Parts: sequence; structure tokens; C-alpha cells
Amino acid sequence: MNIPVLIDFDGVIRLGTKPAPDARKFLEYLSKKKIPSCIISNSTLLNGDGIKEWLNKNQLCSEISATTSVDAALNYVKENYNRVSVYCNEEIKKKFSEFIDDENPEAVLVGDNGKNWNFEMLNEIFTKVYNGADLLAMHMNKYWYPDGKELMMDAGGFIKGIEYSSDIKAIIIGKPSPVYFQSALSMLGFSKNEEFVMIGDDLETDITGAQNCGGKGLLIYTGKTKFPLSSDATPKPDYEAKNLTEVIEIFKRMVS
Repeated sequence: MNIPVLIDFDGVIRLGTKPAPDARKFLEYLSKKKIPSCIISNSTLLNGDGIKEWLNKNQLCSEISATTSVDAALNYVKENYNRVSVYCNEEIKKKFSEFIDDENPEAVLVGDNGKNWNFEMLNEIFTKVYNGADLLAMHMNKYWYPDGKELMMDAGGFIKGIEYSSDIKAIIIGKPSPVYFQSALSMLGFSKNEEFVMIGDDLETDITGAQNCGGKGLLIYTGKTKFPLSSDATPKPDYEAKNLTEVIEIFKRMVS
């Protein structure tokens, strides 16, 4: 099997703060079979190096490539702007330090802010965008489970409010943006038009996003989407699995 595989991090490899029960077996299978793979994530709480560190800490196979929307956002800023205002986790914000200009930004970059969202922050972002700065969204996720149990509203809802108030559409950098999937394929040495499989727990950002740029979507029921999938859900995933062990069996059938 030489089809590249893109794997969502949270809800697939990491459940809450711990590895999925069969994550080790799955990652070792990919490595043993030399299946070109990349772990990707819309998280703006860590970058690709952070994912690799987490894999090492949990004694999981860390040979697989990894990237997040932080890496993609930094590349996008480098290519398009000299001055940006950044609203996200403080540690991640430091990675954009050479570009930060809160007084006269060309763009406002928004990521995860957890429970720090408040009216003052939203109004600051709105004012800068209304006055002419581009609005950049590291992702547009609707909700997530930060501890694997507690449901929490994600950045997408706040960004939608800013879009509505400013009449400006955000430039989306993370999933489901085709640019993000294509950049991950490029990391693996494949062209942007290459067929690939995306394993994810989010029907919209993972499955539909992948299908919209020529990939196959494998929906896994270990994260935010619960089994069984609603009969009126559209579009349908190409494959479904209850866990990573079932994903291995699907891959075996794909090459048989």
C-alpha cells in the first residue's frame, strides 16, 4: 500500500491526554509496512515538533511525520505578511514574535484561546479586521473535547461572529482547507493531486475536507463523532472504523 495516509491527532491517536489503546499497534503497523504517513492536527496548542515529543514521551513510534495548523499558519504568514496580530496560546504566539505588530497589523491570526475568550478580545479582533486587516483562522473547528470528556466550544464559533460583524470572510489555514492537506502530502513527497486516505473523527473537517480535494475519508468513532452515524449525514465517509485496530484490517483489505 503506497497510498499516503493522513491521520488526525486528537480523537484518533490521542484521546484526551492519553494515547488511544491501540495507537502503538497502529503506528508500528504503518512503520513496518512502510506506508507513507503524516499525523496532522488543527490544534493550535502545539506544532509538529510538539506532536513528536508527545509520541516519544508516550513511547510511541515517532518516525511518522507530523504537522499542525501552527506550522501551516507560520508558513502562510512568512509568505504573505510582515506584520500580524496574533490571538492564541502564549507559547504558540512566541513562534510568530518576529511578525507581531498589534498597532498596525496587516492581518489578524486567530487560534485556540480556550477559556480565555471574552468580549474585550473579540472586540479587539473585530476592530482590527473592520479597519482593514485580513482575518486568518488557524482552523474553524466548532467544538472539541480538551480532556476527552468535557465538550467545549472551539474557535470556529468566535471567528464566525467576527466574520458576521465585520463582513469579512476569514482565510482558513487548517483543515478543511485544501492547502493544508496538500502541504501534508508535499511533506511526504507526493503531489497535491495525489490520492490519499484521511483518518479522522470529524465528519466535516476531516472527512468532507479530504473528499473535497480528492482524498478518501475514513471516519473513526473514537472522538467527537459517535457511532452509529446518522442516516441523514452527508456526505458519507468512504470507510468507517470503531477503533485503530479496525483501521488496520481495512488497510489489509485495501492491498489484498
